[in-house]
Amino acid sequence: MKILALLNQDGGTLKTLDLDRLAALIRDEFQVHGHEITVERCKGSAIVESIRRASERPDIDVLMVGGGDGTVSAAAVALTGKPIALAILPAGTMNLFARTLQIPLDLTEAIAALASGQVLAVDVGTVNGEPFVHQFAVGLHARMVRMRESLTYGSRIGKIIASTRAVFLAFRRFSSVDLVIEIDGVQQRISSPAVAISNNLYGEGHVPYADDPRGGVLGVYICRVKAPSAVMKLTFDILRGSWRQNPYLEVHAAHRVAFEYRGRHHTKRAIRDGELTRLEPSTIVEIKPLALNVLVPAEASYHATAVPSAETAAA
Repeated sequence: MKILALLNQDGGTLKTLDLDRLAALIRDEFQVHGHEITVERCKGSAIVESIRRASERPDIDVLMVGGGDGTVSAAAVALTGKPIALAILPAGTMNLFARTLQIPLDLTEAIAALASGQVLAVDVGTVNGEPFVHQFAVGLHARMVRMRESLTYGSRIGKIIASTRAVFLAFRRFSSVDLVIEIDGVQQRISSPAVAISNNLYGEGHVPYADDPRGGVLGVYICRVKAPSAVMKLTFDILRGSWRQNPYLEVHAAHRVAFEYRGRHHTKRAIRDGELTRLEPSTIVEIKPLALNVLVPAEASYHATAVPSAETAAA
């Protein structure tokens, strides 16, 4: 395969590494497996445009991105529905989509696993047509990220500390979001502190990410309690993967979710793959089965019944 690797030198843990050494390791490992690979370094301010240009190239089979979760999300948006496959070097804080794809979190192990890997098609979600690979959420999660952005941090550890502080700051005062929500044609009016929709259902026993990237459904999670102490307990139950045991979380598997929002504030009131975004008055969230080609480890457990690629699936 012909591969282009883009390393965000300002993203995630990469800004603390020797990128010349990392680039040499990538080239050596992929060339051993017979691939043609070019490694380029990008400033964080230029990574989205570099990804966009790469997604239009007819001469590559795989675009590998190294950086934080924002870099991965930008690449997924650019490559959804296209023949070029996405490969992820997990250098973010949580690396949730990389975990779903069962890519090792250690960079050396990830490079080796991807160099001997296989291209498969996986699902993506869309919000009003914009792809996401992990989650779209409104309410408390967006408030937490707004709080975190108001804090100063300059490293991965600093971001974790800021995120922890933001959780407790958000719980000091929070309000419910009022929505008319329709889940696969069934409509209800809700007032909830938090609503989240995931690309495939979260697995259990670990931080919130999907175990099967080609399950073909959205996960819908509605918080059904407003007492701060109960909401905080639910939040930590979700973070440690014991959400099914919490009586205050309503969970659905769905193919299409629509909701109406008539609140006064729209800017930075929603989260798409960890990034703050606008919450529109009308929102439609859908699952797009097998819409994104990805390079994944050959031993990933979902290989047995996976479709080889989005291009093959459409044939």
